Parts: sequence; structure tokens; C-alpha cells
Amino acid sequence: MTPNNIVNMAALSGLDTIAISDHNTIGNVKAAMEVGKSCGVNVIPGMEVETSEEVHILTLYPSLEAAEVVAKEVYKRLPDIKNKTEIFGEQIHMDCDDNIVGYEDKLLISPADISFDELYDLVKSVGGLFIPAHVDRHSYSVLTNLGFIPEEFDIKFIEVSTATTDLQSYLQARSDLKKYKVFRNSDAHYLENMSMKDAFLDIDDIKDLF
Repeated sequence: MTPNNIVNMAALSGLDTIAISDHNTIGNVKAAMEVGKSCGVNVIPGMEVETSEEVHILTLYPSLEAAEVVAKEVYKRLPDIKNKTEIFGEQIHMDCDDNIVGYEDKLLISPADISFDELYDLVKSVGGLFIPAHVDRHSYSVLTNLGFIPEEFDIKFIEVSTATTDLQSYLQARSDLKKYKVFRNSDAHYLENMSMKDAFLDIDDIKDLF
């Protein structure tokens, strides 16, 4: 899952646009964006943030600079726990040529000390998209951990995982979700899990998403 392998696999799969959304970090987003420019693949900077309620939020940004603002704050809020490479593996930073340029010592899989509400305000302040992730799952889901999606926030999108194969039946059974637009993605942790080009959104510029 190096920057070059990810972006080139996307190109081979016929994907025009992908998002890099690692857990609580954007450490390899810049490199992937640089590779994307040379391959003709739009790479949206993103991050999957785990809030203090242990809710996963997919966040997408109109620019790398916007993503950096949120990533810096999330990193500060992570507990000061050292990564155990023998258990969790190495947390590697790479450049656009897949050279290793550093390692992240702080464990990134921990929840950050930032609430759902705080993260929403922070992401919106930089013009990002705030998308409750895999709302259909029994863990790390806003519906499981909070029991509902707070109505006071202007949340337009939710993500439903591909584990729910009959999306329409799921949504019909959940009348509380009908007002949201649904994101579906591969959530690929391995190259072989990347989706083919089966979802389409016609836009003139990627920034139109925001």
C-alpha cells in the first residue's frame, strides 16, 4: 500500500478519483497526491478520524492545506502512546517515489481526545466534508455508539459499508437516514480490495464537492 501502488492500481482499475483517508493521519496524502498528478488520478486529501466517543468519521478536504489544519489538531489530541511495531506494524511515511522518509512513533489507532461536536466544527471551519463512516456497523459507528446522528449539525452525507449488500432494503428500514446522501467506497486496506469503477459523480472540478 505505497503511494505509487495505490494510485497506479486506481488508474489500472479505471478510477478517476480516489481519496486517501488513513486513520488519524494524513502522513502519506501529499505523496499520493503528487503521484496522482503524474497518473491522471485525482487524489482527494482525507482522514478517517476516531473521536473520543470511538466514532469513525470520514473527513475529506478541498486542499492539502485544509487537511493539515485538522490533522495537526487531531495529532495533538492523540494519547501519548508509543506504537508497538511487533503488534501493529510500522507506521511509515513515504515520498512520491515510495522511498521511506520517516516513521510515526505515536500509535495512530487510538481514539483522539476530540468529540464528535468538536471535530464537526473543526472540519467545517476549513471547508471539509464530515461524513459519519460505516453507520451500519456494530462498532465505531455513530448509530451504534451515540444511537443517532445529531440533528443540530448540517450533515449531508453518511457512509454505508459494502458489508450491507442490499443498500435499498437497509435504507428503507431506517427512515431516519432517508434525508442523507449515501457514500459507498471500498474502504480498502489492501490493493486487492480496491473497487472497480462502479460509482459515478459528474463534476467539472473536484472542488465542486465542497
